[in-house]
Amino acid sequence: MIFWLIAIAVTAIACAALFYAAGPQMVNAAAPDSEAANSHFRLVLAGIDADVAAGKLAESEAEAARGELAREILRHKADAGKAKPGKAEVGRVPLLVGLAGVAAMSFVVYGFLGRPDMPSAPLADRADVAAQSIDLDGAIASIEKALADKPDDLRGWTVIAPAYLEMGRYADAARAYRKAIELGGATPDLETSLAEALLFGATDAGSPEAMDLLRSAAASDPTHVRSRLYLAAELTRQGDYPAATTAWTEVLALAKGDEAWLPAAQQGLAVAQNEGVAPAGNGVPTSGPEAEMIGQMVSGLAERLDANGGSVAEWTQLVRAYLVLGDKDKAQAAFDKAVTAYPQAFDRGDLDSLALSAGLTIKGATP
Repeated sequence: MIFWLIAIAVTAIACAALFYAAGPQMVNAAAPDSEAANSHFRLVLAGIDADVAAGKLAESEAEAARGELAREILRHKADAGKAKPGKAEVGRVPLLVGLAGVAAMSFVVYGFLGRPDMPSAPLADRADVAAQSIDLDGAIASIEKALADKPDDLRGWTVIAPAYLEMGRYADAARAYRKAIELGGATPDLETSLAEALLFGATDAGSPEAMDLLRSAAASDPTHVRSRLYLAAELTRQGDYPAATTAWTEVLALAKGDEAWLPAAQQGLAVAQNEGVAPAGNGVPTSGPEAEMIGQMVSGLAERLDANGGSVAEWTQLVRAYLVLGDKDKAQAAFDKAVTAYPQAFDRGDLDSLALSAGLTIKGATP
């Protein structure tokens, strides 16, 4: 009912505005009445006579001025005799009938087709919008079909490979990266990406082929950071701490000081130098009341995340806290729970970097 009242009010206002606009309008206020006009003309004529008497105008010029004044008087009288009040009102009748017809037709059509009782639908829930949203599975299937018809399409393999990796299809990602290397040649980025897919697919077992690929990528480009980060992290995980220390040192030498991976690499070096255990330094007490309080705070955070879940930043905070306290097993357990809560790797950038630097096992998302 409220809708109809609003609709009627809006329609009435619009019709009234159009009806008023169609009426006779006077521009620049009302014209002076006849007596005022006559006084004006008399003053102009007296001025002409005064100029002739003073010698400012010749008689011929005065006659011309009087003639122009006479024509002005005639024009004024002609304008005053035009359009008597009420003549323009005749045009309002058809307009009024037309406005009433349009308004009535609008309400009748809406009565049949409109649905004012329908609740508003969020944009994301509308079928036409949902149909336009990107379907990742459909896109992957479409690319796979195109690659089946044209298996030598390098661009198709380079597009689908990282998509496979994000979806947790590590074997398919490795196959796609191999095909891209076969068609376009090996590059540090492709070799590192292939090694990443192999490592994620191997979980705890590790991958000798991945290590060879990482070493090849690092050797072909001395400034390639990503391959060196993976290499150092995997050496730490395998327990080869002397080699890991060297690898962390080499990658840190490439830092300029503002890289996002720098804190994780520094912590990775500390873990490698301490033979797999995060040092208890950094101002963190290991005994006494303060240590007990810190332990309670960490336990409280862990219990809350276990019960209610939390953001990636909170899981990262918990994993880092366990590593600083030197409890690598609890750090691994917390990281595994975070991966379960956030299975997509692109959601866990900083968390994965921290885990890699500490030598934790990255199992990846479940396909």
